[in-house]
Amino acid sequence: MLSEVTAVRYAAPLREGGSMPGLIEADDRRLYVLKWVGAAQGRKALVAEVLAGELGRRLGLPVPELALVDLDPVLARSEPEVQIQEQMRASGGTNLGMAHVAGALNFDPLCFDVDTDLAARVLWFDALISNVDRSWRNPNLLVAPGGLRLIDHGASLVFHHSWPGAEKWRRKPYDASDHALRHAAGLLPAVDAELAALAERALPAAVAAVPDVWLADEPGFATPADVRAAYTAQLTARLAGPRDWLPEVAS
Repeated sequence: MLSEVTAVRYAAPLREGGSMPGLIEADDRRLYVLKWVGAAQGRKALVAEVLAGELGRRLGLPVPELALVDLDPVLARSEPEVQIQEQMRASGGTNLGMAHVAGALNFDPLCFDVDTDLAARVLWFDALISNVDRSWRNPNLLVAPGGLRLIDHGASLVFHHSWPGAEKWRRKPYDASDHALRHAAGLLPAVDAELAALAERALPAAVAAVPDVWLADEPGFATPADVRAAYTAQLTARLAGPRDWLPEVAS
């Protein structure tokens, strides 16, 4: 399960991406990049962040630690920009925090090298979750002391935006033509069996990490447990094979 903390100080806005995350300090004295539940992308983006992020971590990928952050909207008073104030006021309660990565730089495939085995594992993971947000234009990768970090998975698991047609996603091929690490596609067969087995074992814990409050009142489902079961069924079926959704991209 994710740790639960309370925001005690709003430090600064991070004017990157559509959700305009903020930097906050929590009662554990750590800094977190906060993803707002009241942002335009809504709670499903946070569900995808948690499920994908926790699954990636259990695959051994360098995803920064995630936490559930309780936010008092009164902290919006310290933000002068009206648009961000409104977003904060709409985000009282449970939000998502990602541990702040100090000293990090945005990844540029023309400037930084990535270990080929790690690149293949990231590409496999993105294919599994249908992550459309790892392009060379916007890779959502950080280069920090200690190595690469994977961030921003809210645009993955696209099937949950239309549950009635979700089964079609299970065999949907992943388009890696713009992927920032597409050069590693040739190594996918070497990591496929290992990662599929790891993902199958890790899936229950990753799904369980999503809080009930983000799953409640989902149309077509009676309880949060039913929604979790649907996520589990989707990813289990995608993992079961044949995994012909894996990209075939020349290096």
